[in-house]
Amino acid sequence: MAVTSERFNQGLTYDAYKAQMTRNRDRLEANEKAFTPKPEDLQAFQKLDRPLNVVVLAEDWCGDVIANLPLLGRLAEDSGKLNLRVFLRDQNADVMDQYLNRGQYRSIPVFAFFDDDMNELARFIEEPPR
Repeated sequence: MAVTSERFNQGLTYDAYKAQMTRNRDRLEANEKAFTPKPEDLQAFQKLDRPLNVVVLAEDWCGDVIANLPLLGRLAEDSGKLNLRVFLRDQNADVMDQYLNRGQYRSIPVFAFFDDDMNELARFIEEPPR
């Protein structure tokens, strides 16, 4: 089952995700505040013709989420070219199961990038390969 526009719009905005956090919000916001995108990285997003839709799978107990999601949040805010929707992994199995790590693990975070027609362009699961 592909992620549709309707399903995408059911996700939490980045701010709504932060508002519902019950733990680690202070760490997430500290990471967000400490991150300054390099001008050339920010320009790469700002040059996009249209914003990208980004599905994020996350939970507030996950250290990799706390380390990585704030960077994406800052890039979204500073560039104006990323529409983030956050889905809680444990409450959205229909979305999570489309992004299983090695086809079997519900690893997070997941960042999946889509165009206007919800065609997937790229994905990032958990951490880059070593």
